[in-house]
Amino acid sequence: MTASERLPSTAIDTTTPSIARAYDYAIGGKDNYEVDRELLRQLNQAVPEVNVIAVTNRSFLIRAVRFLATQGRIDQYLDCGSGLPTAENTHQVAQRLNREARVVYVDNDPVVVAHGRALLEENENTHFLDANIFEPQEVLESDLVREKLDFTRPLALLQVATLHHHSADFGLPPAEVMRGYIDALPSGSFVAFSHFLDPENEHSEMAHRVQSILNASTSKGFFRTRTEIMEMLDGLDLIEPGLVINDEWWPDGPNLQELPPAGHCIVAAVGRKP
Repeated sequence: MTASERLPSTAIDTTTPSIARAYDYAIGGKDNYEVDRELLRQLNQAVPEVNVIAVTNRSFLIRAVRFLATQGRIDQYLDCGSGLPTAENTHQVAQRLNREARVVYVDNDPVVVAHGRALLEENENTHFLDANIFEPQEVLESDLVREKLDFTRPLALLQVATLHHHSADFGLPPAEVMRGYIDALPSGSFVAFSHFLDPENEHSEMAHRVQSILNASTSKGFFRTRTEIMEMLDGLDLIEPGLVINDEWWPDGPNLQELPPAGHCIVAAVGRKP
């Protein structure tokens, strides 16, 4: 194990909610604490079925990686803000279709780092980098990324449900964060992306309620307009159907049930760099 892959010395804070652990709880995981479950309860109380955002987001990730591995013929992935390992992680989906596929996960939540590295110890094609995903150069210039991913040929960047936890108040504006990554990608690479949406319609009030709850905690969250989100995807040719709510990006089958309001407040896209 290299120096960049050693477990962090940072103590895990179980008194403050973590968005990664709350997300883990929302999709049925067990790597979370009462403080995380309480955050999700508050969200669900304010907006019933808000956990549909987490569920549809995981489903999009799985469909997108399948598409990238098959139609895109991608065999190397940079998964930013990977979150806690659960069923059907990026490396499991990709390596089921191509056992030689390489995946580098990036996160700096201490719980995510510890669990992620423990899970991946025996997978020689999957690696974990402890770094701030909102600092593109820190990630892209790391020895681990440069050693494990070949930037002379196409790869896939995954920014799934990450940039809506970031704002210019924390550093680079979100569009500049994405520009740093997209500029570094070789031609023919793909980006899989999802983000909280302010739909600017009857569902906006619900989005604003969730944002208020998140921003009153340490787990910040920003619901942005379609125009603001499209700025983050500049430089990419979006694969049809473009930027759509998560459930509408190439679903596995017809939607027989009406999507709850929360499902209209997160969108996804896959784009190709010319």
